[in-house]
Amino acid sequence: MTKEIIFSVTKKDFDLTWYSGTGGGGQHRNKHQNCCRIKHRATGVTKTGSSQRTRPQNQKEAFLSLTNDPKFKSWLKLETAKASMDKEAVDRQIEKEVNNSMKEENLKIEAIPRYECDECEYTSITEFKKCPKCGSKEK
Repeated sequence: MTKEIIFSVTKKDFDLTWYSGTGGGGQHRNKHQNCCRIKHRATGVTKTGSSQRTRPQNQKEAFLSLTNDPKFKSWLKLETAKASMDKEAVDRQIEKEVNNSMKEENLKIEAIPRYECDECEYTSITEFKKCPKCGSKEK
């Protein structure tokens, strides 16, 4: 069975920066720029690798962390579906993402208190102890 490459993600799709680590590890960790920060441009996902002593190990750690990120995985599924021209799969993935973002725990619903005066029918979204228009007190 042969696999067909639909599209590829390369280093050109990422911003890779190196920086000096902090904390335990001594002089080698603090003086050398072995820690890796990687950002995927299309999704904005940023991950770091800093637990190892060498650049290649930290770069691998950052890439693995990024590929396990839910936002990156979602983008990858969507791009794969687009590249394979499977419109139904694209629509399903978009619908899935919309439904996920519309879950109750992802929404913030606030009730705006409303002030209504019984005497002069003044209304406001600000609460008052007495009506600013006619001066009657709240019941």
